[in-house]
Amino acid sequence: MIPVRILGTASVLPGPPVTTAEVCARVGRDAAEVEKKTGIRARHFAPAGTRAADLGARALREALEAAGLPATALKRILFVSSMGGDVTTPANGSRVAAALGLSGTCDAMDVGNACMGFLSAFDLAARSVATGLGPVGVVSVELLSRTTRPEDPRPYLVLGDAAAAVVLGEARPGEGVLGAAFGNDGTLPPDVVLENPHQTGQREGMRFLTPSRDMTRVALGALTRAASAVLQGAGLTVADVDWVLTHQPNGSMFAAILQALEVPAQKSVTVVDTVGSVGSASLGTGLDRLWRTRPVKPGDRVLMVGVGAGVAHGAVLYRVGG
Repeated sequence: MIPVRILGTASVLPGPPVTTAEVCARVGRDAAEVEKKTGIRARHFAPAGTRAADLGARALREALEAAGLPATALKRILFVSSMGGDVTTPANGSRVAAALGLSGTCDAMDVGNACMGFLSAFDLAARSVATGLGPVGVVSVELLSRTTRPEDPRPYLVLGDAAAAVVLGEARPGEGVLGAAFGNDGTLPPDVVLENPHQTGQREGMRFLTPSRDMTRVALGALTRAASAVLQGAGLTVADVDWVLTHQPNGSMFAAILQALEVPAQKSVTVVDTVGSVGSASLGTGLDRLWRTRPVKPGDRVLMVGVGAGVAHGAVLYRVGG
């Protein structure tokens, strides 16, 4: 076990909700058909001028408030974004720390692993805490509306903006990460790509390069492998798990993931219907929703499973303490 405790969570949706009917009107698509296919009723687009660092600081403040901690308690900040944040350098995490009023009291860095970034950072944070460097704040900020255009409807109709944070700290007896499994297969054809404009010399947007059915097939395979690996390592089955959180790229894929993992809907939480596809912030938003709206109790086992472009995949099994 990696001894660590989830001290507090938070999620932030910037700007008012934008309905599927509104975005469909901009691209000439049938809203009922798109909503049925994607399972997305609304998403949020951050107002012009919104900074990822400010949004991240807001989410982390709320997670610290839930944890009952001041910002000065943090020893490390891990900033996650699959679209790059505000700047390429320095680390966006440094700007989050500055927005929290921290100067020289903790380190801050960026973690990038596409939609898997939050779970990867969670694992890094847990290991940091277990070796004496904590509490650690993980914050994922996705302003994906900056990477889409109505001229390319496929990503435009599903992607949204969100931020999510978790604060991890010292464990109580019997709680922590029971197992973790991560992998990456860069030999697979690229599925979701956001090119570096410094390399291409063009304005770049998020592009979906493979058909939905192929993306779903690859994602399901990666997710089930990760879940099986972490459960086998812990000597458990999915029936022994009380709550399951997964990446939610759209409603139909989320339903397919639960079915593939043989998880009843009441053991999970749905967020994609009201926030859209929010990249690395998806799992963090689901974790916050679970912590705030479900009867999570001491001893419960929480399985978090993710997948992202790369193709990256992973799973973390966490046991709640008293």
